[in-house]
Amino acid sequence: MQANIKQVAGILNPPAPHMVGDGFRVHNFFPGGYKIKMDPFFLLDYNAKIDFSPRNTPRGVGVHPHRGFETVTIAYQGAVSHHDSAGNSGTIFPGDIQWMTAASGILHKEYHEENFTKTGGPFQMVQLWVNLPAKFKMSKPKYQALQKDKIARYNFADNSSYADVIAGNFKGIKGSADTFSPIEMYNLHLQNNSKIDFTLPAGYHTALLVIEGNITVNHNKKAETNQLIYFENEGELIEIEANSDALILVLSGEPINEPIAVYGPFLMNKPEEIEQAINDYNNGKFGYLEE
Repeated sequence: MQANIKQVAGILNPPAPHMVGDGFRVHNFFPGGYKIKMDPFFLLDYNAKIDFSPRNTPRGVGVHPHRGFETVTIAYQGAVSHHDSAGNSGTIFPGDIQWMTAASGILHKEYHEENFTKTGGPFQMVQLWVNLPAKFKMSKPKYQALQKDKIARYNFADNSSYADVIAGNFKGIKGSADTFSPIEMYNLHLQNNSKIDFTLPAGYHTALLVIEGNITVNHNKKAETNQLIYFENEGELIEIEANSDALILVLSGEPINEPIAVYGPFLMNKPEEIEQAINDYNNGKFGYLEE
């Protein structure tokens, strides 16, 4: 029995960019740019491809706190280093991902990797904020470093297109990341003229971000580089034709459907939990991290 098509609800151009620190020039597709429902994904910042000039001092974002959610940073061009107050550190290069669970509270900083800082060059990243269900918001922070060559992969029949299965399950291939609620997240690498299809559960909030190339979705919806395609919840089947070599980030997740209270870097369920987060941060309960 053929699955029902998951209909395209809209194709969105990138909102006007703004700087996060001095190292990330991002288009905030949501929640700021467009009021679309993407729970459990709370925020999507997309650093479309730009060139950074060489310099000696790394650009980036200084020490800041988080509580109540996860940050997922996906590198497409350039390199970013990370340190946090739980003692985790690492660098991601193109194809790598850092999945940081802030949960009960963490301090971290992100900045351009040392060699990339000195050489400069093309830079392209995605950062997501993934909400945590209430029962996990105060769990212990953790960190998942997903290296390109260790990420699970599904090879399509044309033997040149493939899917990096970051989270969830793609055609029987289990994703590399552990998640706290059901999430599907893939990077699709498609050769020009390739045609693929896959299913996602009805009821999940779903979007595709075109990182590179031009595609046609469900036979008649065309999308270009840097556009976001979001879908109606009903239906399961998505069909994609690549009109050039293409790279597409797939995001789909089961809604948590819990109240949200947000203030700056804190994402909780109730206003009093935000107050508690601010007090805990001011009282040093998020640990220490040197600038």
